[in-house]
Amino acid sequence: MAMKLNEPVGGPGAGHPIAVVAERTGLSRDVLRVWERRYSAVAPTRTPGGQRLYSDADVARFRMLALATKHGRSISQVAGISTPDLERLVAEDEAARPAAERVSSESAHTAARAERVDVAFEYTRALDATSLDRVLRRTIAQYGPSVFLEHLVPPLMHRIGDEWRKGRLSVAHEHLASTTIVALILECIHAVPETPSAPRLLVTTPSGERHAVGAALAAAAAAFDGWTVVYLGVDVPAADIVAAAAATGARAVAMSVVYTDDPGFVSRELLAVRANLAARVPLLVGGVAAMLMSSELHRPGLVVCGSIAEMRQALARETLTA
Repeated sequence: MAMKLNEPVGGPGAGHPIAVVAERTGLSRDVLRVWERRYSAVAPTRTPGGQRLYSDADVARFRMLALATKHGRSISQVAGISTPDLERLVAEDEAARPAAERVSSESAHTAARAERVDVAFEYTRALDATSLDRVLRRTIAQYGPSVFLEHLVPPLMHRIGDEWRKGRLSVAHEHLASTTIVALILECIHAVPETPSAPRLLVTTPSGERHAVGAALAAAAAAFDGWTVVYLGVDVPAADIVAAAAATGARAVAMSVVYTDDPGFVSRELLAVRANLAARVPLLVGGVAAMLMSSELHRPGLVVCGSIAEMRQALARETLTA
């Protein structure tokens, strides 16, 4: 008798489709795929048509891995452990839980966020913009925009940058991730109700700087702190930034410089903005490259911020003195 197209190679009833595994373990399909592909946590069979099918043992192992990560362990630490040893490890973690429940709970949240970064990175590496957008939106819906902006985007972009510098990712990968992420950040900003009397912050990058994520993160942080954000995008000449600040009545200007192969040119652009802005309008500059040129940017009314938190503090001081 001919084998049916969706019949597993091991025979009828030899496995479960991923939808069933997700239902039985509480893990998303995204996480299941990454744990299998990147960490070789299980080795499912396949139908002649290529559909993955998971055994009862695979399902049980996924449950144990889920419990291990819930207790704060990284999937990279436990994926290679045999199932019997994994069961013993989980039992030990369960026994220790009452004495350290608070620490365990926070560790579990940290591990869950790290796994979500893993999933997003895998979709970036596959140049799968649709799946990347989906998992990022799911993160926002599940954890809220603050977790997305503070705990997912920065580590994801740092990881992409590291892999690019090692030659393992291309500019195409970085552009795909940046485009997807910035679009979602702007959606988060637009979802914040505007207050007519709120001070305005102009956000952009200087001429020659095309990395958008840092500026978008700064814009989102300011919007959540009650500022009305005017986001100009990237690669804007100094004269146009100054003109836009005047036209919009900006109370402050924030600029991001993540990378530049011509620090002298970018430094001159930033200083030109500072020199031509109204004296009462501070210029806040952040990003890795900005920190490297901070000694050249030492001017009254120009603040180099080492983090988004520092920028928020500087903006808070501005609202107090307005």
